Amino acid sequence: MELSVVHLPDIQANLPEIPITLTRVGVTDVKKLVEVARKDKRPIVLVSTFDIFVDLPSDRKGANLSRNFEAIDEVLEEMIAAPVYEIEDLCGEVSKRLIDRHEYALNAEVRMRSEYIVKRETPVTKIKCQEVVNIFAEAKAIRGNNLTVRKMIGAEVLGITACPCAQEIMRDKAKKELKALGVESDIIKKFLNILPMPTHNQRGRGIISIEVQDDNFVSLERIINIIENSMSSQMFELLKRSDEAAVVERAHKNPKFVEDCVRSMAQKVVKEFPELADDSIIIIKQINEESIHRHNAFAERKSTLGELRQEINNIGK
Repeated sequence: MELSVVHLPDIQANLPEIPITLTRVGVTDVKKLVEVARKDKRPIVLVSTFDIFVDLPSDRKGANLSRNFEAIDEVLEEMIAAPVYEIEDLCGEVSKRLIDRHEYALNAEVRMRSEYIVKRETPVTKIKCQEVVNIFAEAKAIRGNNLTVRKMIGAEVLGITACPCAQEIMRDKAKKELKALGVESDIIKKFLNILPMPTHNQRGRGIISIEVQDDNFVSLERIINIIENSMSSQMFELLKRSDEAAVVERAHKNPKFVEDCVRSMAQKVVKEFPELADDSIIIIKQINEESIHRHNAFAERKSTLGELRQEINNIGK
């Protein structure tokens, strides 16, 4: 006795009542455990959140969203046998599978966000500690005569900034007060050069994203270090009193506006990644959460790496 096969209707393939194209259709906040291999080191296990989209033509009522989950699970299972070393490659592979599975789609996008632990050492007592940074990757697969995949990797790191403007006001005030007390001008100058004046601080958030070509590797550690070293000082979860004094002094000896942080990151990106193509898109942001204002300060630079290189190489000419 033969069993008849029941064919369920594909409602998504029907014509919609309002036939217009949609730019993105998909799922967001999909949690997955991702294991990223490292050469000569233990693998990193990340609890990652994915957003997955395809475009939808005007003649389809809906997208087959279960295919998105299938694409992720398929790639993650394959990673066990052939490990992925870069998270942007993982996103790129998923985006290609989405294009294969959604035959009606012209574009597929995958976004991944994770918390990443970096090991740090406090400046004076040298206590080992762990700091959490946010890392992210994106990939977009574009259907054409040849399949094109564009990938991006980046990080968001917390740090400290000290306001140069308020500090200069306090420096001028200290100079006048010391002069009124009869302190000689050369002693005042030496004192102010040794001890930085107070100012208001911000918790800064530096963000860098870099477009990556297939033949390039962009180290997340290098991106994180660039962001940390472009603010007034790093942040540490654990600080003894001597460490705290060192961090405060370091920040106040290195005051920076939000604009200074972005320009510093841009200069360091050009220096640190000479191997990247000129047409790679670079996005650099700094957000300073003000301590004496209700608002936050913001600055951004978005350009190709070639444009940044040209500007920076022309400095001083």
